[in-house]
Formats: sequence, structure tokens, C-alpha cells
Amino acid sequence: QKYLCSNCNNILKKALQTLCGHRYCSACLTWIVRNNKNAICQKCKEEDPNTLSEESLLAEERAFGDAAINKEISELRVHCVTLGCSWSGIMKDFEEHQSLCEYALIPCHTGCGHVVMRRRLADHLENGCVNNVTVCQQCQCSLASSEYASHSTSLANKDGCRFSEVGCSFRGSKEKIKEHEKSAVGNHMLLLLQHMRQLKATLCSAAKAAHGFTPQPELSLNSAGKNISELQIPAGLEISRDPELDCYPGSSPAEDESVLQQLVREKVISELENKLHVFENIVAVLNKEVESSNLEILAFRRQSELDQNIIRGLELKIAELHRCLTQKDAGLSGLHKSLLFSEQASYDGIFLWKITDVGRKLQDSVTGRTVGLYSPAFYTAKYGYKVCLRVYLNGDGTGKGTHMSLFFVVMKGDYDALLPWPFRHKVTFMLLDQNNREHIIDAFRPDLTSASFQRPVNDMNVASGCPMFLPLAKLQSPKHAYVKEDTLFLKCIIETN
Repeated sequence: QKYLCSNCNNILKKALQTLCGHRYCSACLTWIVRNNKNAICQKCKEEDPNTLSEESLLAEERAFGDAAINKEISELRVHCVTLGCSWSGIMKDFEEHQSLCEYALIPCHTGCGHVVMRRRLADHLENGCVNNVTVCQQCQCSLASSEYASHSTSLANKDGCRFSEVGCSFRGSKEKIKEHEKSAVGNHMLLLLQHMRQLKATLCSAAKAAHGFTPQPELSLNSAGKNISELQIPAGLEISRDPELDCYPGSSPAEDESVLQQLVREKVISELENKLHVFENIVAVLNKEVESSNLEILAFRRQSELDQNIIRGLELKIAELHRCLTQKDAGLSGLHKSLLFSEQASYDGIFLWKITDVGRKLQDSVTGRTVGLYSPAFYTAKYGYKVCLRVYLNGDGTGKGTHMSLFFVVMKGDYDALLPWPFRHKVTFMLLDQNNREHIIDAFRPDLTSASFQRPVNDMNVASGCPMFLPLAKLQSPKHAYVKEDTLFLKCIIETN
């Protein structure tokens, strides 16, 4: 039972022990405190709701890590309960095994909705997962692994994009090609731009070659005429030939050859200039689109800066609200504490103190973990002296280790200025036999010279009372019922007459 969390009732994880002695998982305690204002220990409520004290209030800063329990838990022998798995070891190795267990059922990470054994995940991805896709290198579409082979075969039978000559690799049906050409205008423009640059470089090379052109000896009128016929020479530039002379009328062979070369150069240059003009228009359009995109990006950046300023303002407001809530929580905690004391307070000089979990508290007293226990405060009258009891279950002073010690403490009250000092009322202690046979009774009158009964300067005066109130052997004797169901009752009576 000591290894279980007081909240979730599972094995403790990063165990914390509260002031009331119960243990919680670190995450459980954090959750309880965040979701419940002035949370009270559930175990304390279950054991005895009438003995709730300040120690039962839960707070992360009032709990401490229980290293001993954490060490014991980490060394517990455990085994994996997953069907088919035979792993066993110690608790501190179990979390690592959980992340590696070959028999564990895990959801497929592709989001297909299937849950499979970890050891069979690879087979599922290869043969059964509908979301395990492969990107086609030719058309860039995503395909399930089982569809990829048939897709590659069908792709070979599909038409190509009209921009394939400038580098586009898309293939598909006529309908797909139409959709592609509508949606990929930007990409096509970039491909055309690259192609234009290549043509421009070619044009520069051609111009350089034209300026340094030297007629070849083997160039004949026949071959020049053939070159001209292959070009689409505009109307008005056509020249008639005499088939018998194989030359142009009224001109020498050298002059004819020079004219033909000039016509060829002019035609090539004209075509290249037309292409260059088209590509320059395309570049102008692309430049306008880039400029428009830059303006949009600048607008987005400005809007992002405004949003960041708004977010920072909201974060400051949240921080301020958090500080206010923290202050209010502290105030409520103080009010709750006052309410607990008020509910348990007595105003007639008679106080009955119920102490539960006696066995554990006695053990804590023996080990020195808890020195003594204070009772809630009570009063001799509505506006009288404020006092409390202090008990050492394993004894104090001359009774340490052999007797239970019981003391009386005068506390600083709100009406001390109106009361007579020193405190001089007779005090009677009683340990009640729950079978009503033999109560233990002891009484004393205050020593008026003792500092314990003068007007308090601090919150409490030095305790005074009975260090050897009851032998421990008698407290635990089965002949008496001083402790019954792990509970004892102490009564204090102050004579106020």
C-alpha cells in the first residue's frame, strides 16, 4: 500500500510526501493543486474528517521528494503483461522496455487508423498501409506503395506537357494536362526565363561569329540558293534565278555570293530579335509579379509586427492577472486556515483533542521525524486566554522514551491587554479510556513566577505540564482502551471560576 499514490492509486511516479504524511505522484499533486483551490488531502478526509488541520492543506511547496520510496519502487521486480512478451526486470528499466516492446500494440504513424504489433509495423507499411505514399519522380504525385508500379507503367502511355521542350516533365491525360497548364503558370514562366537566358547567350555568340564571318571557298550558288529556299524570306526580297546560268542576272559570282550571305545573316538575326522581344515581354510580366509579391510580403511583415505587439501586450496582461490570482489564492488560503481553527475552537475552557493515526505518529516521534504535536487553539472564554496543548507521544525531557509527555501552552491572544497576568487558573489533563473504566487524570496550578504563565511576548510561551504523564507500556497495554482503532482522546479542563 505504501507504494500507491493517494490520488490515482497506481504505483507512485516521482513520489512526494506531504506534511500530513501521505504520498502522491508529482504529477497528481500538481494537478490537484492547480484544479482545486485550498485542496485538502483526500486520505486525511477518509481517515477522519474531524481532525483536519493545517497540515492537511496540499501545496507543491509544502511537499518534499521521498527518495527512499522512489528507490524502493525503482528496484521492484516486474514483468511485461503484453500478450506474447516474456520480458522481466526491475521497475527503473520498465519504461525503456515499454518503448521497445515488440509485442506492444501501437497505432500506425501514417494516420491510417490501424493498430498493429510493433514487430509487424514494417510489413503493414509495405503491404497494407493506404497512407504509406511514394512520390513519383516524373509527375511529382503521391501514390500508395501498392499503386506505384502500375502508375509507372501507365505513365509511359500518357501525353507530355506542351512546355516539355523547355524542361517540364509532367505527363498525363488531356484533361490532366489542361489542369496542369492552368495551375503551373508560374513554374512554366520560370522555365521559359531560363530558356530565354540560354537563347540570349546563343545570340551573343552568333553576333560575334557574324561580325567575323569569312566566305568559305566551297560555298556555291547552288548551296546558297538552297539555304535561302529553306528560309521564309519576306515578300519583296525574292530574287529570280536563271537555271541555265546558275547565277543571278547582271551580277558576278562573288557579288551574288555576298548578297546571299547577307540575306542569311539578316534573316537569322531577325528571327532571334523577335524571340528576344517575346522573352523580354515575359520577363517584364514576371518582374511585375515579383514586385507585387514583394509588396505583399512587406504587408505581411508589418501585420506580423502588429500582431507580435498585441501578443506581448496580452502576455503582460496575463502575467498581471496571474499575480492577482496568486494574491487572492493566498488570501483565501489564510481565510480557510482561520475557518478551520474557528470550527475546532472552544470558548469555555474545556477542550477535547482527538488524535488519529497514533501508530504512525508514535513511530515518527521515535525516529525523530516529528518531535511533538500541537493541538488547535482554544479559549477560556469568548474574550479570554488563548491556549493550546502539546503532546510528545514518545516523551520529552525526563519522560523521553518511557512516557507520553503532555504540556500546556499559553498563546498570544487578541485580548491579552484586558486580562489579568500571570495566568493563575488550575489546569486538569485527562487521557480518556474509551471503555470508560480508568481515565488517566493529572492536574496542576500555575507557578506564578514561571515565564510560561506571564503575558506572552511571542506567539507562544514555553510549554509547561507533565513530562511523565503516562508510561508508554500502559498506553499500549491491551488491558486498557486508551488507543482504540488507532485513535486516542485527550481532554483539558481549565477552571475559570
